[in-house]
Amino acid sequence: MKIIVGGAGSVGQSIVTYLAQGNNDIIVVDTDAKKLDDLAQNADIRPIRGSISHPDILEKAGAKSADILIAATNNDESNMIACQISHSIFKVPQRIARIDNDAYLSPLWATLYNESNIPVDLIISPAKEIATAIQRLLKIPGCCEYIPLFDNKLYLLAFKCSSNCPIIHTEINQINIMFPEFEASILSIERNDKAIIPTATTAIEKGDIINLLVTPDKIDDAIHAFGMEKPVIERVVIFGGGAIARNLARNLETDDSIINTKIIDENANSARNLAKELNTTVIINGKMLNESILEEAAVARADVAIVVTENDKDNLLVSLLAENKGASSVISLVNSSHSINLWKNIEENIQVHRASVTISDLLKEIRSNRIEYARSLGSGKGEVWVIKIDDNSKISEHKISSLRLSSGIKIGAILREEKIIYPKNNEIIRLGDSIIVYVNSGQIRRAEQIFS
Repeated sequence: MKIIVGGAGSVGQSIVTYLAQGNNDIIVVDTDAKKLDDLAQNADIRPIRGSISHPDILEKAGAKSADILIAATNNDESNMIACQISHSIFKVPQRIARIDNDAYLSPLWATLYNESNIPVDLIISPAKEIATAIQRLLKIPGCCEYIPLFDNKLYLLAFKCSSNCPIIHTEINQINIMFPEFEASILSIERNDKAIIPTATTAIEKGDIINLLVTPDKIDDAIHAFGMEKPVIERVVIFGGGAIARNLARNLETDDSIINTKIIDENANSARNLAKELNTTVIINGKMLNESILEEAAVARADVAIVVTENDKDNLLVSLLAENKGASSVISLVNSSHSINLWKNIEENIQVHRASVTISDLLKEIRSNRIEYARSLGSGKGEVWVIKIDDNSKISEHKISSLRLSSGIKIGAILREEKIIYPKNNEIIRLGDSIIVYVNSGQIRRAEQIFS
């Protein structure tokens, strides 16, 4: 697939890093030569210097033969113009635009985005999506992933097993003996920078991140089994005053469970703007590592410290300091996949990966057209797909065992007539089923062949 990406900033980097894992021809356009050079050193791309909204640059990038244009610069207008030109002149089949400004995102103007007006097939708003992902995590303190599926009939949760986890060294088939009420489908385990689909005899190890499917009535039992009982989050301190912090604070102001939210912003102008835009959130202007600022923000009494600057080293230092100062839990934004190892030995910290959240909005567009919903998990080592089985599904009326799924693909759950089933290998996929499929990143093409 030939994909043109406009923008080599943090959003563009997130997209390119993920797309480069597949068999894609990627062209990246940016006006900043250094950003292009840095990106080219870490990913197999063809860099082109220039503006994504200029017709001659799009022509140079080969827009005539492109399958997808992803306009992801930090300028909404440039992104929309790029989509217009790629449609009107170059007939690019799919056009995706990053749009961050609320003025363009109001439901009042939803009819703007079609082939007759502004030809944008999909809008992505990374700051809003990251803020939403973080807010979901606050619902279950200590949870690394929280994704509602099947209209909230099922949830994907992830827990990181610390040294206090009661099922460390326990084989999966023994969990129900220790905790008879535990009922879930364990999709995958992230261990030592790899994702594995466990067997019944796989033992849980310290540091494992467990991705599992669980129904709403069994969430408390899953939390108990993993020893993740934590106090309800009421007091929040956010480090960093960018778009993610603004969107998150705005969301939390309407959340009845949150009593108090503070933002520490080092930029005076940004802090003033936040103070004007937000209603009940307390804005503190000052250095994030300054002792008096941390005391003013009452970090020691915070239920959670959320660190969302665009600099990973700053995020690491602030996260360590917040934990040291007594914050009950810490959630950190990881901007670059090359920074993941910085957090490797921090046991309690929860990471939200910019690349995984950003790319999740695009997955349905770049994967098989049979996928109704897709999410990238954790650090991007695997994906979860929702697939509806209809008359054209070649796996309909087949046993799971006959599909010859590789060790990196698993059908984790089936929704059949409003009932959740955790299937075994002899289960037959029926017409009308909706299925949850977990796919390791290295098995994407194989999974697309099976479920196409």
